[in-house]
Amino acid sequence: MWKRAFVGAATAAAALRRPFPSLIRDATSSSSSNSISSAVNSMLLRSLKDHYLEVAKMNMPPKVGPPSPFTIVKGALDSNGPVLKRNYGDEEITIYVMRLAANDDEDGDGGGGGGVIDQLFIHVDVSKPNQNECLMFLCGLYEDALGIHSVSMRPKLQESGGGYLLVPSQYAGPSFADLDESMRDAFHSYIEERGINDSLFKFLQAWLYVKEHRNLLRWFKTMGLFIDGKKPPTPSS
Repeated sequence: MWKRAFVGAATAAAALRRPFPSLIRDATSSSSSNSISSAVNSMLLRSLKDHYLEVAKMNMPPKVGPPSPFTIVKGALDSNGPVLKRNYGDEEITIYVMRLAANDDEDGDGGGGGGVIDQLFIHVDVSKPNQNECLMFLCGLYEDALGIHSVSMRPKLQESGGGYLLVPSQYAGPSFADLDESMRDAFHSYIEERGINDSLFKFLQAWLYVKEHRNLLRWFKTMGLFIDGKKPPTPSS
């Protein structure tokens, strides 16, 4: 009986001893994984910091003011809202802008920003008081030309919940290219009379460079703060 008890105790002791090598291996593996993770984080943080400093040293284009009588919308650099506005009689004209993607990436930026901005996409709203809808022009803007892509009626932004572009819920009209030449010329004259022409290009180009530069710096900074486990600053800061 004592022999059976001893054998049973020895077996139990052996069973208790077996997990320890496994636990040691698990602890060693966990420590190794933590070390690798820490090294990867450090490498990534160093790369983000280097790129942040490199972008911070980039020269911005000379400061350019918008052509009169357009004024810059307050807070435009930190939002996706309109950039410029003006009044024309009882009308309010607002202009949104973004980079117009080229068909082929000559600058090698992969469509992710950077490179020369030589063509812009602008969205022009013409609104009137006591009207629930506004006239919307989508245009390509170049240094020496402006081309209308489409013309449509749409709900006013403040009444439709905001946003950069709103997909019309009603018939948007014919393709601009399908209109006869005299009507296309008349629409070009209509926006030209309201100051929508290639004179806007230099300001909007410079403004977009500054906006993209700020966005890129913010991206490197917030990404680094996240990797480092720190709380990103609030938008107001």
